[in-house]
Amino acid sequence: MKIIDILNRKEMTLSFEVFPPKKETAYESVREATERIAALRPAFMSVTYGAGGGTSRYTIDIAKNIEDKYQVPLLVHLTCISSSKEAVRAQIAAMRAAGIRNVMALRGDIPDEMQGSDRSGWDYHYASELIRELKESGDDFCIGGACYPEVHPESPSQREDIRRLKEKVEAGADFLTTQMVFDNNLFFNFLYKLREAGVTVPVVPGIMPITNGNQVERAIRLSGSFMPQRFRSIVDRFGHDPEAMRQAGIAYAVDQIIDLYANGITNIHVYSMNKPEVAAGILDRLSGILGKDFSGM
Repeated sequence: MKIIDILNRKEMTLSFEVFPPKKETAYESVREATERIAALRPAFMSVTYGAGGGTSRYTIDIAKNIEDKYQVPLLVHLTCISSSKEAVRAQIAAMRAAGIRNVMALRGDIPDEMQGSDRSGWDYHYASELIRELKESGDDFCIGGACYPEVHPESPSQREDIRRLKEKVEAGADFLTTQMVFDNNLFFNFLYKLREAGVTVPVVPGIMPITNGNQVERAIRLSGSFMPQRFRSIVDRFGHDPEAMRQAGIAYAVDQIIDLYANGITNIHVYSMNKPEVAAGILDRLSGILGKDFSGM
C-alpha cells in the first residue's frame, strides 16, 4: 500500500519511525524491538538509512521483516549526500527487488570528515535531485520528503527553505514529514506559510517523546528544534527519575498529539527511538481517540 493513500483517507492515524542497528551484534535486539512496535499495528512504519554503508545494508532487511511478518506498510529512507549515482541506483534496485514502493528521499547529513570539503564534484547536492531520479526510475514509488518547521539549519531564511520545499514537491514528492516538533504552534504557523506558498501535499508532523533527560540536548543539537520552557520544566523536575521521566515524556507527547488531532491534523509520525514500551504507552492513551485496540504487543 502507498503511504499517500493512507494519508489521503482523512482518518486519524499514527505511524512510527524505527532505525536499523549500527553494528551487526545489535541486529537481533533491534529486530525484536521493531517487531514489537509492528505488532501494535500502526498505520505504517518508516525505517531510517545509514548513508555511505554502515547501517544502510540493514535497512531493507528490517523493513522486509516487518512487512512480511506483520503486513504493516513500510516507508524506507534513502539518502544521497556524498553518495555516487551508482551507489544510489544500486540501492533503488535493491528496494525494487524487495518489493518496496514507499521511499523517504533525503539529502542526509554531511559526514563529519567531509565538512568544509569541495562539493562541486558530488553527484547530489539536494534531496530534490534524488526525488527526481526516483520519479524517473519508472518504479512508481510513493515519495516522501523532509521539512523543518523551524528552518533547516543550513538555510538562510524560512522563505528560502520553503522555496526549496516547493522544488521537492515539483520534483515529485507526494508528502512531507517534519523534523521533530515540541511546540505545536510552530507547526501550525509553518503549515499556514506552506499553504500560502502553494504547497498543498499532506504535511505530517513529527513528534519525538523525550523519555530520558539526557535526550534533550542531543535532540536540540540534531534538529535545531525549539524546546518550550514547559517541557524544560518537566525535565528539570523529573529528569533524575527514569520512570517518572518516561511517564512525563509520554504524557507530553500524547498531549501534543491530541492537540494536533483536535485542530484537524489527521496523520502524525512518532520518532519511537526503537522503544516498544513508549510506542505502546502512546497508543494505549490514544486507543479511544483512534478507535482501535492496540493490545497486540
